[in-house]
Amino acid sequence: MRLQDKVAIITGGASGIGRATALKFAREGAKVVIGDFNEAQGTETVRLIQEQGGEAAFFQTDVTEFEQVENLVQFTVDTFGTITTIFNNAGIAYAKSFLDHDPKDFDRVLKVNLYGVYYGVLAAGRKMKELGVSGVIINNASVFGFMGTPGITGYQAAKGGVVTLTKHAAVELAPHGIRVVAVGPAAVDTPILQGNKDAGLTKFMEYQQLTKKLIQPEQVANVVAFMASDEGDSINGTTVMSDDGYSVFKSHLR
Repeated sequence: MRLQDKVAIITGGASGIGRATALKFAREGAKVVIGDFNEAQGTETVRLIQEQGGEAAFFQTDVTEFEQVENLVQFTVDTFGTITTIFNNAGIAYAKSFLDHDPKDFDRVLKVNLYGVYYGVLAAGRKMKELGVSGVIINNASVFGFMGTPGITGYQAAKGGVVTLTKHAAVELAPHGIRVVAVGPAAVDTPILQGNKDAGLTKFMEYQQLTKKLIQPEQVANVVAFMASDEGDSINGTTVMSDDGYSVFKSHLR
């Protein structure tokens, strides 16, 4: 198992990409801590891991509060003795045109999708340095951190920030033996997209990908697990696309 003896935090692990990644990590031998605001769904992820023979724990966390993220990291060390990996995955989105976008929504998206990632990088990086751990920090970026598209102002601003933050943190943490990388999904079949009632938008997003269908959370989880493993130790400071060709397929510009 490629993640044997690893101890991983996964924020936003109650559903979607986070849950799929937590299950994948556990199958690969990692001990997993789910950090999520949703206690019911978070503990359900833990139950699913335990049913498949893995070790997991839940810690209720609002990633927009740095102290709570610090407490999540400390809980992980107290529970499993160390921390080797964090997947800063928690995210939200609002779909409105730019001129109709509410600044309060913009603030909320940045607090979760960018500040939440920054807090995870900072808290986990400090703890890994303190423990002398050669760890890996993985951030959930997006294909939308690299290109413009209508309707997701705050989401795109945040994900662009995650891409650049990943590069910066990789440079800063490399002397401590800590890798910092990101994954860049496109349209994934998760609650964020499922909650959108616009069937036309879903079809449009499917069309942007080479297979003409939504990416499944497990497909992204596979990429994240590889980056977290020793087999992925040459990947550093970059965003690995898990986008089914979205970023190179230009039909959306027609």
